[in-house]
Amino acid sequence: MKLPHKKAITEKACYLSTRDAAQAAFLPLVRDLVRAYQLFESCASTHVRSMGLTPAQFDVISSLGNTPGMPLHRLVELTLITKGTLTGIIDRLEQKDLVRREVSTVDRRSFIAVLTPAGVAVFEKTFPAHIAYMQQRFDLLSNTDMARACRSLKKLHVLF
Repeated sequence: MKLPHKKAITEKACYLSTRDAAQAAFLPLVRDLVRAYQLFESCASTHVRSMGLTPAQFDVISSLGNTPGMPLHRLVELTLITKGTLTGIIDRLEQKDLVRREVSTVDRRSFIAVLTPAGVAVFEKTFPAHIAYMQQRFDLLSNTDMARACRSLKKLHVLF
């Protein structure tokens, strides 16, 4: 799928009337996409909080689980948490003795986040429990439905 140049997209948008903009065929899709995300996030967050973690803390612990640790910049990429926010999350996880920072042996200017033994125990308890909890909902979809949804979302990724 070849996309027009971004400048061309912007210029075209300037010529839409408010009436035409309100009738854009993609708006119902956007509403459904946002609503699906809101419902998913609410469901997932409620369960994660019931296990004593914030969604961001769970995201970090889940990303570090089954690894020897990883540089903070890699955690930013995996979790989609901003660097500034990640620093605070790591600080709070350190205070709970779930994560520790180690100086990188490759680049002494950077740190690696590593789960502590208590962090590993939290990961081993919460990660499978959360996957099982969420799987109850996704099991209601057929494999064909999930594959179709993945293909559609990947098409959207290309557009943005």
